[in-house]
Amino acid sequence: MRYLVKRRYALVKATTKLIQQFHDQIQNVYPSYKEFFHEIECPTALAFYEEYPSPSHLKYVTDEELADFLRVPSRNTCSIKRAKEILELVEKDEVKEREFQSARDGVIRSVVRTIRFNHEDMKRIEEIEAKMLKELNYQLETIPGVSTVTASALVAQIGDIKRYKSADKLASFGGVAPLYQGSAGKGKDYQNKSLGNRELYSVLYLLAMQQIQVNKKGEARNPEMRAYFEYKVSKGKTKIQALICIMRRLVRIIYAMMKYKTAYEMKETKEQMIS
Repeated sequence: MRYLVKRRYALVKATTKLIQQFHDQIQNVYPSYKEFFHEIECPTALAFYEEYPSPSHLKYVTDEELADFLRVPSRNTCSIKRAKEILELVEKDEVKEREFQSARDGVIRSVVRTIRFNHEDMKRIEEIEAKMLKELNYQLETIPGVSTVTASALVAQIGDIKRYKSADKLASFGGVAPLYQGSAGKGKDYQNKSLGNRELYSVLYLLAMQQIQVNKKGEARNPEMRAYFEYKVSKGKTKIQALICIMRRLVRIIYAMMKYKTAYEMKETKEQMIS
């Protein structure tokens, strides 16, 4: 699992850099490209730029022809109105063909193919991860906001749960156990920043952020965790301290789920939320 997670991370990192290069290439030939599609790397956009890497390829293309082409990668969601808007933007930009444009087109098409391959490869890796999680019988995806990618990252960093005698040991390993500093019976707990697995800490931090998220309607993704977060803030904790409390709570839950191979269960009563 660790090798799969590392491989996927490498693909994500490489693709991110590639997409930045793609932006640099596309803006030279399509100045208004950000208005074409919602994402430059979505399937519809990639298909468009591979077929029409520069405006010269659209010279004799009609609204209907472009719409027919885009309907396939967009799964019939791209309308003739969208095709017309793209052609109007291209005409408005009035970009002239540059020297060695065919070579520049070749670069764009190469970038498109690589991005598409990386996306497909990431999907294949996620399918293998999902199969492994099923075989391990870990049900981490039952936690709100935990995808196959997040669950795999947790398993990869935690490893064999039997290595940890308790949830506190796992918390120490993840760097979310409090560090006590003091003497003569007086002291204070501090965040342990120097010890622990920083990669696991990062996964737990992002997961904790997801747990307390609230949508536009004011609905919490995880009402239990949101209530616990608000309770800690009401007791004088800063938001960062309260978030670390969420991380510690998640560690206890994840430890029990992996050890006993159980699904996540949402607690409902206020007393359970703040325990």
